[in-house]
Amino acid sequence: MHKELRWKIPLILILVVGFFWLAWPVEKKINLGLDLQGGMHLVLEVETEKAVEFSMEQRAEDIKHALEDEDIEVDRVILNRDTNVIRVLLFDVIDTRAAETTLKGYTALEKKEILRGGQELVYQLRSEEYDYIQDNAIQQALEVIRNRINELGLSEPTIQVQGNRRILVQLPGVKNLKRAMDLIGKTARLEFKMIDESMSAETAKTRGVPPGSEILMEQTRDKKTNQVIKETAHLVKKRVLLTGDMLTAAEVRYDPDYNEPYVAINFNSLGARTFFELTSANVGKRLAIILDDHVYSAPEIREKIPGGRAQITGSFTTNEAKDLAIALRAGALPAPVTILENRSVGPSLGRDSVEAGVNSIMIGMIAVVVFILIYYRLSGVVAVGALVLNLIMLLGALAYFGASLTLPGIAGIILTVGMAIDANVLVFERIREEVRVGKTVRAAIDAGFAKAFRTIVDANVTTFIAAIVLFQFGTGPIKGFAITLCIGIAASMFTAVFVSRTTFDTFMSRKKIERLSI
Repeated sequence: MHKELRWKIPLILILVVGFFWLAWPVEKKINLGLDLQGGMHLVLEVETEKAVEFSMEQRAEDIKHALEDEDIEVDRVILNRDTNVIRVLLFDVIDTRAAETTLKGYTALEKKEILRGGQELVYQLRSEEYDYIQDNAIQQALEVIRNRINELGLSEPTIQVQGNRRILVQLPGVKNLKRAMDLIGKTARLEFKMIDESMSAETAKTRGVPPGSEILMEQTRDKKTNQVIKETAHLVKKRVLLTGDMLTAAEVRYDPDYNEPYVAINFNSLGARTFFELTSANVGKRLAIILDDHVYSAPEIREKIPGGRAQITGSFTTNEAKDLAIALRAGALPAPVTILENRSVGPSLGRDSVEAGVNSIMIGMIAVVVFILIYYRLSGVVAVGALVLNLIMLLGALAYFGASLTLPGIAGIILTVGMAIDANVLVFERIREEVRVGKTVRAAIDAGFAKAFRTIVDANVTTFIAAIVLFQFGTGPIKGFAITLCIGIAASMFTAVFVSRTTFDTFMSRKKIERLSI
């Protein structure tokens, strides 16, 4: 027995010191959840129909240019957004077969019919492709929002799909609610298109917009009030020449002459090659840099630009430029998101919850300690010591794994306190039974721990399995409860069986005890 104590006692001391070091100071080491420190609770809905619409618009443009590349004369390519139908109108029926051959490569579309004697080909988006675009939009939106929030540096955010097209976002500790909401909701769809210089935007408003072009606005804002002070219309060609999907970096820099912030962007190898070809073919023309259907700048291409570098200028404040860079680095949302629910939890409510939770833990512990000491006498001191170590291990483990402590998590700690004492009660009652039948103190302790061990394991393992299920399938608050319960069960098993037994063995090894105070 003495040999076993030589490694058991140092192990317990090392664990006590280690977990105490991990947990102290508690207020700095353990993250508090939304309900304890305040923050933001959002429920977002992804407009998946818009993702389908964006995809169909791109396909319609691709079809037009693919046919033209094959020297097939195209009158118009018309997209019906309500039915997801693309109508290809040809100038000459002689090109019908060649057009069909070219469009066979678009496997997401199925040919519905041929009208006007072969001059009009009608294609519709396949139903399975429609479902895929919508499902992919949800998953992509989830990933983009997670990347943007991670850039804000918040601890333990909750971001998960809720239902078919909704995303739950909980941000504990967020200070600037408006900035966080603007960043999350920004679509950040970056596109490069050529300015249509066949006429001015004002002329297009009067005479009609030419086919293949559209009018987009550029806004100039006052940097102090953020109010729009000027709007400039641009006639822009609809064809997207380059998108933000090819970005590898976006960072804020400052103009050396005016000290104004702008966003510098870098493209990947494919984007750099595309950008070089684009600028080489359009020297002297204007290129519109468009974000979420708003023109940010429309500079003239003075020379071909190698290296895949560009910049987005505008009337930015520093924070706006930083948020734009974050959004571009994280990627564009595949579709706009609508905020269905927006609740903020104030820090005062969080403080009240923390105080109430701590008070409940202290009152519960005091009540349990008093009962144990009265009912089990000196042996109760062993149980109390094991209980204190249980709490130190629980808090240390929460700090080590970076878990957030929530109000349900506090409930899990309170439940753990009860379960830790319950394990000691099982052992002590078994020891009492053995003493009553006339066994020696040593034999009674050995038999008590041996017989109670199976019952303790059965009770804790079944509860642990239930906690794992709660963690796997539960949402934020339920997960907080499950985490503290799992850690607490593991700690209580260790303290009730190993630590308590080692304590009894230590006392028994130092002097011969004829009567046990239990």
